[in-house]
Amino acid sequence: MSTTAPPSQARRARRGAPSGPTPFWLRLNSFFAFPFQREPLIYGLLLSLSGLLIGLFMKLELWLAILVVVIGFTLAVSRYAFKVMALASQGLLRTADYPRHDDPDWKPLPWKLFALLLVQGLVLGFVGRRSPGLYLLLNVLVSLALPAAIMVLVQSHSFRQAINPLMQLATITAIGAPYLLLCLFLFLLSMGAPMVLGMLLPALGVWLALPVLLLVLAYFSWVMAALMGYVMYQNHAALGIDLLPGGGEDAPATGPAALSPEKLAERQLDAEVGQMIADGDLQGALATAREAVRTQPEAVAAHRRYHKALLLSDQTATLADHGRRMIALLLARGDRAEALRAWSACRARAPDFALEEAGHTLALAQAAWKGGDARTALELLKGFDKRYRGHASVPNAYELIVRVLVQGLGKPEPARAVLTALQQRYPDSPQTREAEWLLRGQA
Repeated sequence: MSTTAPPSQARRARRGAPSGPTPFWLRLNSFFAFPFQREPLIYGLLLSLSGLLIGLFMKLELWLAILVVVIGFTLAVSRYAFKVMALASQGLLRTADYPRHDDPDWKPLPWKLFALLLVQGLVLGFVGRRSPGLYLLLNVLVSLALPAAIMVLVQSHSFRQAINPLMQLATITAIGAPYLLLCLFLFLLSMGAPMVLGMLLPALGVWLALPVLLLVLAYFSWVMAALMGYVMYQNHAALGIDLLPGGGEDAPATGPAALSPEKLAERQLDAEVGQMIADGDLQGALATAREAVRTQPEAVAAHRRYHKALLLSDQTATLADHGRRMIALLLARGDRAEALRAWSACRARAPDFALEEAGHTLALAQAAWKGGDARTALELLKGFDKRYRGHASVPNAYELIVRVLVQGLGKPEPARAVLTALQQRYPDSPQTREAEWLLRGQA
């Protein structure tokens, strides 16, 4: 087995630079070149042709049709941008390495981003009518946090988590000081499109100007998506992101054929299951994915594939049973973030979904609380003492409930009832002392 480092890592080692992904500010040329790869280039050119439709509808004064085309163009560009971000964050930096089928969870992300921007705009408008100074400060903070909010949305697919300031702060903290440099580059890129259009449009006729306008907008959108996705990949360990097979900047440029046999087989099976689903053969996809789980019970990729297929089926009981196994495996690997997402997906389909192990439930609740999702943490802990009666972790669950109610939801009264139960059942436990301290001074 060879221990030779990949060329880029070897060069960094010779320069005395730290190992790991190249800092994004040293790869700026690759982001500007990203849209010139075959897939985004062809897609961008096809989308730009909608500018001809807009010109035609303008001449016919069909304003509603123009609106439909503009919305369709914006949706297509933003969906591809989210795809680029999601796959780049998992290490796929070349479109030639993209899987054949898109994750269905990506489709609603543009609408969730629109809702996020709408809520932020309403809040800023409300504040601006009352305090111009506070509005200015809040506007700066919201603008700085927007890239982090988009990253949370890409990673969690959740509007509630994306708009949560604690989740945004956790992402900013994970990236560290370079986050400010990222914001600067994104700001400069947002200024790039108007500058380029200002130079090009005066030299173009009306019919050509609209397609060029749309092409330039798509280009800069995808450059920013590639940049943000790479920043997530650069910090994937801190953000809890698992790389896809063959992912990483040092992955061979020759495509899937250069992968290890295990990773190549994994990618081929992903493509096979995805093709079955696309062809409407959900039962075949489920059977194939289930067999992979049977033969590779410790392979997270196999469980992830089967879980996604089950979510498309009506097999709720099977989804719940497999969900418990998958969550246990993820927690054993220390991947609490994905385990929490799997729990949420199962809970959405089976409202009575619960885990058999008290420790697993408490671990997910702690992960939700750490991630700033107080309501999910409380939902996980609901009825904990009855479900796991007599378990040694019950005092810890009680203490966490008090913490969530007081610090997360600002509800000291129900927290007092939990404290009373703690004092009655576990009067000398450290969890009781902690809960008493949390409620100290609460009215």
